[in-house]
Amino acid sequence: MMSPELELQLHRFLARLWSKLRSSRDTDQAARSAMRETVAFFEARAASLSWVPPGEADAEIAFTLPADAGWNLELLGGFFRNERPSIPDDYQLAPIQRRGRLWRVLALQFEGGPPPRERRFALSQVATTISEILRQIDHERMREIRSRIERKIMEELRSKDLFYQILHGIRTLTGYDHSSALLVPGEDHESLELVAEQVSWVKGKSGKIGMRLSLDDEVYRLLARDRTYGFERYDGTWRDWTGHDAEPLADLLDYNRDDPRRPRERSMLCAPVMTGDGVMGVLKVASTHPGLLGHYEADLLQRFLSPVAVAILNSRRTETLHARVLEAEQKNAMADLARSVAHDVNNALGSIAPLVQQLREDARAGKVDPAVLCQDLDEIDRSIQVCTRIFGGMLAFAKGTQRRSGTGSISKAVKATLSVLDAGLLRRGIRVEIEVPEDLPLVRANQYRLEQLFFNLLANARDAMPDGGRIDIVARNVDAQIRIEIRDTGGGIPEENLELIQQPFFSTKPHGKGLGLAICRSIVWSMQGRLSITSRTGQGTTVCLVLPAADSEEGR
Repeated sequence: MMSPELELQLHRFLARLWSKLRSSRDTDQAARSAMRETVAFFEARAASLSWVPPGEADAEIAFTLPADAGWNLELLGGFFRNERPSIPDDYQLAPIQRRGRLWRVLALQFEGGPPPRERRFALSQVATTISEILRQIDHERMREIRSRIERKIMEELRSKDLFYQILHGIRTLTGYDHSSALLVPGEDHESLELVAEQVSWVKGKSGKIGMRLSLDDEVYRLLARDRTYGFERYDGTWRDWTGHDAEPLADLLDYNRDDPRRPRERSMLCAPVMTGDGVMGVLKVASTHPGLLGHYEADLLQRFLSPVAVAILNSRRTETLHARVLEAEQKNAMADLARSVAHDVNNALGSIAPLVQQLREDARAGKVDPAVLCQDLDEIDRSIQVCTRIFGGMLAFAKGTQRRSGTGSISKAVKATLSVLDAGLLRRGIRVEIEVPEDLPLVRANQYRLEQLFFNLLANARDAMPDGGRIDIVARNVDAQIRIEIRDTGGGIPEENLELIQQPFFSTKPHGKGLGLAICRSIVWSMQGRLSITSRTGQGTTVCLVLPAADSEEGR
């Protein structure tokens, strides 16, 4: 028991701690400030905050006062591991809890022997108060991150970007040291697709995006239970510590186990994302050390399932809208294509008809000149080649509408598009310069979609130069991304229209439908790429595409 005087002093001290630290948002800074106050209150010679990092055997000093104070690390490590070590008389230790587990050991050293017994009890209450302050800080951080994500939802942030906002928020709050990921089931519920993944030691996007995992009935039933599962790996085997026998789910989501570039996952949380329509997705968090993901983190994941569900629903609505726009464009694509090349086909066929008539008349009159005949046949052959090239390109476009997935070749797409547009470009006096290496990696895109993208962009460039000019097509492989620039020397786009030209139904052409660039943007988004346009009036326009290269397995 404490004396009334000490109890009053302690009460005032704890109230002062609350007042000073309640607005803090940095747990480390708050713990250090609390330790400084504690040293002064207890009149201790030295103080420290220590812990045993995951996977390590020895204790480490996170913060000490004064800086040159010496500490028994073996003693501190034993206390952290709950080994009940023998504590020297001049030491006093107390546990600081955070996220439902021991976070730091608060240690005090005293001059001239042990402190009074009642002071030992007082330190325990101080540690409890510090733990509660940290809990409040974590709660406020979680609330702020949730509020930020909800604001992003209201701002209609693009769904893919919202996925990563959520994953980043989870990382901030849990401090996982491996990865977090979002997977969504296919329409047939026979697979899970990885749509977003944040890896703790990589700044860029994960290379596994788009990977599919086969989903059997047993795992789907586990997901449909609408429970958060927790797993630890023991001797190479996953064990479900939530008591739901869900190990097959952990085995499925352990897709990094054979990747030598990634450390082994030893702790995992899986939270199904459910709505009235059933399973919408799976939120996964993994750590490289056991014991780092527990009930606190499982409860935290539950708090993020609602915004994740909204993000997935928004993504599906966006994809549906894009699909409808693409479908509407596809219904008119062949007609637009035919109109685009009708003049060239008509010219080619128009030049054949009089030659055939003249040849027929010469043959009937017996006035066939072999030299003239060869010249006329050469002209007919050239016209037929033009028609063959144009119709061949149109046939490739038509066949491509049946293919919805796979990989695409930039080089082939450029060649296929120019085979259709070449005659019209030459007729307008437009020169095309191509710098597209044949060995460029494939991109994760349907070949038809790729050809439709280039057709729309090159047709726009052509229409911008009615009096002739030059189109440059340049492609490069930069850090597993294909960067493509299509530059024309046309009249350019007025600055006030640059922000509008990618919107559906906006067009500066007299009879334009305003879908061309909107379709291009949708196609690029579906490839998880980027499209940007720069232009100067009177100098021309540059369209820049950045498309992710397909994985080696996809390109086979």
